[in-house]
Amino acid sequence: MVTELLAPNLAPKSSNSLHPSILPGIQKLILSVDSITDTMVGTISSGLLSLTHLDLRDAPFMEPTIVTDLTNLGLELVNQHGKLKHLSLIRSQQYLITYFRRVNDLGLLMMADKCTNLESISLGGFCRVTDSGFKTILHSCSRLYKLKVCHGTHLTDLVFHDISATSLSLIHVSLRWCYLLTNHAIGNLVSNAQIKVLDLRECKSLGDEALKAIGTLPELKTLRLDGMDISDFGLSSLRERVIKSLTSLSLRGCKRLTDRAISVLFKDASNLELRELDLSNIPSLSDEGILSLARSRVPVSELRIRQCPLIGDTSVMALASMQVDDDQRHGNCLRLLDIYNCGGITQLAYKWLKNPYFPRLR
Repeated sequence: MVTELLAPNLAPKSSNSLHPSILPGIQKLILSVDSITDTMVGTISSGLLSLTHLDLRDAPFMEPTIVTDLTNLGLELVNQHGKLKHLSLIRSQQYLITYFRRVNDLGLLMMADKCTNLESISLGGFCRVTDSGFKTILHSCSRLYKLKVCHGTHLTDLVFHDISATSLSLIHVSLRWCYLLTNHAIGNLVSNAQIKVLDLRECKSLGDEALKAIGTLPELKTLRLDGMDISDFGLSSLRERVIKSLTSLSLRGCKRLTDRAISVLFKDASNLELRELDLSNIPSLSDEGILSLARSRVPVSELRIRQCPLIGDTSVMALASMQVDDDQRHGNCLRLLDIYNCGGITQLAYKWLKNPYFPRLR
């Protein structure tokens, strides 16, 4: 039924075949398909008259052909009725390392001409789009508050070089697996001082200088730094301002961090709003770091420390004894504790994973 609805020319014809125009009231469409095609995008854009949200994600099992792929022509068909505010086009690499190889800067230029009212855009897997294409979006869509790019293999610092000259008020920025970005890009990006969500996972060229820039964001709530080349000392840039506003922090896979990172961030800190903390896959993080976290009484409700080889039973016991307020209840905030594949966990730890030590653990 979905195939007939969205791509009638590819499906068997039947006398009672539905046509997209009978669904003019749909405003939000989210689809996961094998492959996003020009035909699919064109049919959706022309048939759904009231569409404001379009979210398409594919995960090809084999490299798409020109007939079964998205091209520049398909992007030109987006938003034919001019009502689109939120657009997401993502090519997943779940089954195959593949990209939108038939889309380049021209495609984004043609799309931007028709999408000036966009408020959020997510683009994943556009390997031939360069800074010129991405800048077209930034300079054409003055209402944009959410920008998400993943696997932007040609995205460099130049895309944010003159962002301060635009009227953008970005609140949510995600730049995952954008390996060419350096600290300089983040320095320019934070001219949008109202950013609340910043996701820089696997941007491996970013380091301590980027943290200095991030440390100036007064309203930051969610920060994901997975896989970045940062040090314990670099994290001190977050302590003065950002750590007080954060509700979610991920340092997963930051290999240079040690136990000292915990004290740098949390020692003598008070009135923190942090609820989610991910310290997974940090080789040098040990029980001493978790003891420091417990002593700081940070009110986290979700703590992930999986795949840390030096974490053992002592960490679980420390968390079980942790008190974050004065009601004398132990471990009273943790709803989720992820200790998968921690090297020092034995049967002893499991004796503590129950009431009264973790009364809220799911």
